[in-house]
Amino acid sequence: MLANFDFDVIRRALPYLFYEGMTFTLMLTGLAALGGLVFGTAIALMRLSGYKTLGRIAGVYVDFMRSLPLVLVIFWFYFLVPYIGQWLTGASRPISVGAFASSLITFIMFEAAYFSEIMRAGIQSISRGQPAAASALGLTYAQTMRYVVLPQAFRNMLPVLITQTIVLFQDTSLVYVLSITDFLGAASKVAQRDGRLVEMYLFAAVVYFTISCIASFGVRRLQARIAIIR
Repeated sequence: MLANFDFDVIRRALPYLFYEGMTFTLMLTGLAALGGLVFGTAIALMRLSGYKTLGRIAGVYVDFMRSLPLVLVIFWFYFLVPYIGQWLTGASRPISVGAFASSLITFIMFEAAYFSEIMRAGIQSISRGQPAAASALGLTYAQTMRYVVLPQAFRNMLPVLITQTIVLFQDTSLVYVLSITDFLGAASKVAQRDGRLVEMYLFAAVVYFTISCIASFGVRRLQARIAIIR
């Protein structure tokens, strides 16, 4: 098998794979993780608020997103968002959103459901005495969350948040179904062009595996360090 393995096709494709494919993958991962964390934190606060209506809406959203396959959500937003834009703007035609914007919105909204549960667990891990003490000092609810609860919750759940980001990094390969040139999409194009499917898909798997393993090792080190600090 190795006798027919063409390493040269991988070497020639490296600039294209990493400068275009991997750059897009990392950019999408970073933006989606940041947006998902912000939106997810807001959802977590809604679920923990004293308003039952807000809590129920947030709960339904989380359960709905977590019950759907991600690839289905990608297709759904790609075809639905232009019509939503048309409805909001009153345009005569569907609004052109683009594959990147559609995929970014999809990942932010989908990952927010998972990040919200992580942040909710982090907020609930803070002892009730701390918000009570902050209230006694005259801090408002918003100030208590901003300066007392959320910083500690974020620190406590940082390893889990990074782990979810690793999963997000792997899931970004699904944008291939929208013909976007992420890392897997770039590898697929080279494989189809040169007729070397085994080499390119195996190399893509090795790259994803290596990056994920290194990141997971970093998470374990970080988790041990946080445990010592706590």
